[in-house]
Amino acid sequence: MVKAEDLPYRPCVGVVLVNRDGLVFAGQRIDGGRVNSPEGKLAWQMPQGGIDEGEKPKEAALRELWEETGVTADLVEKLAKTEDWLTYDLPDELIGKVWGGKYRGQRQKWFLLRYLGTDEQIRIETEHPEFSSWCWIRADEMVAAIVPFKRAVYEEVVAAFRDHLA
Repeated sequence: MVKAEDLPYRPCVGVVLVNRDGLVFAGQRIDGGRVNSPEGKLAWQMPQGGIDEGEKPKEAALRELWEETGVTADLVEKLAKTEDWLTYDLPDELIGKVWGGKYRGQRQKWFLLRYLGTDEQIRIETEHPEFSSWCWIRADEMVAAIVPFKRAVYEEVVAAFRDHLA
């Protein structure tokens, strides 16, 4: 049996994509977030993903945003990033099952990006889709919609970027 404490964290980035009204992009995960919310709702999350070998966090953030939403770098303006890396642990039932069983959770650097485009320029029907639908929501709604094991990280991210969010 794999023990979580014996595994490293997966290097990762996250993107808080905020529109002109201070609302954040929320995508409903195709896979239900691996763990549905206690209320039985499908999981929603912001764009995020692993950092490739040799890639800088900002590059990874822009790549992940494009891969998951179709939003290109020319349609965003960088507003801020988290100073520290934020971590979360997977629940016991997922240890050894996701990311090839190599990680205990994720170590994330988050970026706040202002979206300069139109809703029609967001395309979640990507080559490897992550989301089945999307919407703009308030930051506190985003925190409530994330799977419970990621909630503390989302609370930290929202607190760090509060001045820019509705």
